[in-house]
Amino acid sequence: MAISEMIKKLRLREKMSQEDFASIFSVSRQSVQKWENGTSTPEISKLVEISKHFDISLDELVLERDKRAAEAILYNKEMKPQYSSIPTWEFYPADIMTEYQQSYEEGLDIEGYKDLFFSVSKLPANEIKKKLGDVIFEIVSNAPIKEDYKYIEPSDLEAIKELRREYPIKSTKLSEKTLEDKIGGAWYGRICGCMLGKTVEGIRTNELVPFLKETGNYPMHRYIYKKDLTDEICAKYNYPLKNRCFADEIDGMPVDDDTNYVVLAQLLIEKYGRNFTPFDMSRHWLACQPKDAYCTAERVAFCNFVKGYVPPYSAVMQNPYREWIGAQIRGDYFGYINPGAPEIAAEMAWRDASISHVKNGIYGEMFASAMIASAAMTDDMRDIICAGLAQIPESSRLYEDVMCVVDAYKNGVPGEKCFETIHEKYDEYTSHGWCHTNSNAMIVAASLLYGEGDYGKSICMAVQTGFDTDCNGATVGSVIGMAKGMKGIPEYWTEPIKNTLHTSIFGVGTVKISDCVKKTLAHVKL
Repeated sequence: MAISEMIKKLRLREKMSQEDFASIFSVSRQSVQKWENGTSTPEISKLVEISKHFDISLDELVLERDKRAAEAILYNKEMKPQYSSIPTWEFYPADIMTEYQQSYEEGLDIEGYKDLFFSVSKLPANEIKKKLGDVIFEIVSNAPIKEDYKYIEPSDLEAIKELRREYPIKSTKLSEKTLEDKIGGAWYGRICGCMLGKTVEGIRTNELVPFLKETGNYPMHRYIYKKDLTDEICAKYNYPLKNRCFADEIDGMPVDDDTNYVVLAQLLIEKYGRNFTPFDMSRHWLACQPKDAYCTAERVAFCNFVKGYVPPYSAVMQNPYREWIGAQIRGDYFGYINPGAPEIAAEMAWRDASISHVKNGIYGEMFASAMIASAAMTDDMRDIICAGLAQIPESSRLYEDVMCVVDAYKNGVPGEKCFETIHEKYDEYTSHGWCHTNSNAMIVAASLLYGEGDYGKSICMAVQTGFDTDCNGATVGSVIGMAKGMKGIPEYWTEPIKNTLHTSIFGVGTVKISDCVKKTLAHVKL
């Protein structure tokens, strides 16, 4: 619309004659007539007066658009997020087929909805996908357990205790010197095992094994070094070998969630004591790290905390990762501070795990914590594993899976065949198989048994098998470190760490491992 038309429209809207209009703006009627027929244009000062009088912008008067009106229209509309910018772990339907697989494995009767799950998974990230995701969550939340489902897997602590199979470990009083050696071994064992696996975290064995062979490190027996790499070698693999953390380049243990959680647990005990609650842990998470420090189930739980969901609801609200490995990597410290008391360690682990996980996700942390607590009393790996299993339901999938490994070892099945069986049962090429608690717990158990208590051999088995390499190397290292003490970890593994652990925890940053060991000893005595 031209200025001439706009002036006429404004005059007529207010039911003014040309004389009235002219009088308001101190011009002649002829001037108004010329403005309206387009033979002349008002001076800029008159345009400003007209825009102010009729409460419109100069943009609307002169350029036929009104920025203020556009902004008003924008903010009067229903506001929606830009769904394409929401990370997968924070947008439930983005990984809806993982929800289907998870629900199916839990025994939920949801097969009749498989086509719906699949169709939603193919939709672009938008409002419709979100709404359908909410529908699917309602379906999952109300789905019954199939009548022929053979497992009984509660998430409630008292119900878990009722389904345990006892496996006592004789507890003896440790000397101060022995306990310090064991706890130091556990800290270093975890950190060095994590470092070994961190270099290749996320790689699959179709590339890991050829790479190790090509660099003279198969069977794996040492750290992977930056000097192992050439441009020719890197070009052969899809996995981004460059720009990883390498043992010959670090200035201490780099930041990693597996080691952050041990320090977080230590800070938790300092703040809340040994009687901390799941709610305490949820507040601790919010206070200590940014959202991006948490992954999969932990990210979902963190976001749920922010939205007001408290444990145990924070673990189940639109959380398709509720049985993934995230909790299993968090329980080591509860084993450290309860040497010879696996039941107490497992109960603390439950309080932590229940804020983000259910069922086997919870059992994984209880299993790991109880193993470490038991390892303070014995270096028999089978006893350690069985003592860990004694704290989780015998009727669970995790118990069954780990016992398959124990029985294979007992029956003389070669290690190579045992690890092959794990790969046959769980698909490392799917996120769910690669990151599930059970697949990785099986690797931990097999590495402890077939590694025969040798620190380097055991963590290398855990890493070269693939799946979650840094998590498994760390857990295996923690168990053997507690069982064997610092004297059981060759200096080769500890030397690159230089008594230094970097964290991303607010107000903590870098810590000395020796200081962490001293604080742990104090927490044992609380």
